[in-house]
Amino acid sequence: MIFVKKNLKNTITGSALPATEVAGFGTVNSMKPRPQSQKIYEQMCQLIPGGVNSPVRSCKRMGQVPLVADHAHGDIVVDVDGYNYIDYCGSWGALIHGHAHPVIVEAVQKRLEKGTSFGITTALEGELAGEVIRLVTSVENIRFVSSGTEATMTAARLARGFTKRELIVKFSGNYHGHADFFLVQAGSGVLEVSPSASSAGIPQEIVKQTVSLPYNAIEACEKLFSHPEDRKRIAAVILEPITGNMGVIPGNTSFIQFLRKQTEAIGALLIFDEVMTGFRVHAKGAQQLYSIRPDLTCFGKIIGGGFPAAALGGRKEIMDCLAPLGPVYQAGTLSGNPVAMEAGLQSLRLLQRPGFYEELQKKTDRLLSAIKEQIKRKNWNACIQEVGSMFTLFFGKREVRNLEEAMEVDHQRFASFFRSMFDQGIYIPPSPHEAWFISAAHQDEHLDQTREAILAFMEENLSTTPP
Repeated sequence: MIFVKKNLKNTITGSALPATEVAGFGTVNSMKPRPQSQKIYEQMCQLIPGGVNSPVRSCKRMGQVPLVADHAHGDIVVDVDGYNYIDYCGSWGALIHGHAHPVIVEAVQKRLEKGTSFGITTALEGELAGEVIRLVTSVENIRFVSSGTEATMTAARLARGFTKRELIVKFSGNYHGHADFFLVQAGSGVLEVSPSASSAGIPQEIVKQTVSLPYNAIEACEKLFSHPEDRKRIAAVILEPITGNMGVIPGNTSFIQFLRKQTEAIGALLIFDEVMTGFRVHAKGAQQLYSIRPDLTCFGKIIGGGFPAAALGGRKEIMDCLAPLGPVYQAGTLSGNPVAMEAGLQSLRLLQRPGFYEELQKKTDRLLSAIKEQIKRKNWNACIQEVGSMFTLFFGKREVRNLEEAMEVDHQRFASFFRSMFDQGIYIPPSPHEAWFISAAHQDEHLDQTREAILAFMEENLSTTPP
């Protein structure tokens, strides 16, 4: 469904804006003229499928031309038309220190002068590896790759090679990148493309090697784990301990403890996908919050400090199965790229400064506390779910625990909300199924401005009902 604004006024001049035809959207109006964004996007639609290199960026379901960024600093992104936006996307969680942090920028500039890529080992890879191993207790060895998809894909291959089994168990709405065997009841932008959260182009033979179970549902898992034949086939169970790609939904402690116990009992591996939560919810990851030690962990986003880098790590006996020590092959020309390693190293050092996470929590509370209070007091049909500095505002639900409930949120209301925020210079992820992120760079005045804008929208658009 395409949502179209009608009879809106230009917030700068007060004049009515003419409707325009935009490729992929039909007739779209906007609160503010963005001729450069529209021109660039339409040109890119002729060159790149959908005009974007990752589907959710297109803002298609939001009913408007996507943001076309020009530059950014701190908590502000500036588009090609010169408009400022307070950024709650933060490169999908990667920029925990905000845009263009001076420490990271300076270190990267110095590194660039020494060369951008070698395809040869550098000492920096060992420095960042040591930093991660020191922070995350479950990681004894680590291998760097270039994307979260590479990390999870390699983790699954490694689990199969180590256990000599073929079945991967995942959970509906958990997004583990776009490898074929993970695009079964997946989250993230897949939800915007396919109602079944799957993808065309994946052979049925591959789908058969993946089982997708309901998230936070112990009973459904028990049926699989108790089946004599299936138990013997399970190589690994992979999950996001806290989801971010069907909205922020924490895994129940009992659910995750159950998975740890069952995988150990049947000789399968437990893989935590911490591409999003790693170093975001805690310096030691979500596994520290749950007091769970997974066999393998996948990292991304923050570990690259804003550059393309990711990793998988875990028990040494498992990691030793990777080539060149073992028979499980993985390689990448840009794996361990020195510029990305430098940025990641500086990023991890910055977040270990005293009081870093406490300050992030203060900023998050400053934004959300009054909104949560008003939702409760006025009994609005909405909810905020948060863990640390990542959160989601759901419309149409008072709690979301799994994919089925996530799909029941009010998509039309969210599209209207997105456009309202956008027109006020506030950029949020253009999907009701994504996490928002607070960074260390978010300024109090910007958090206050955002809070008031959200409350005003809810006051105007949500009905107050008796508790």
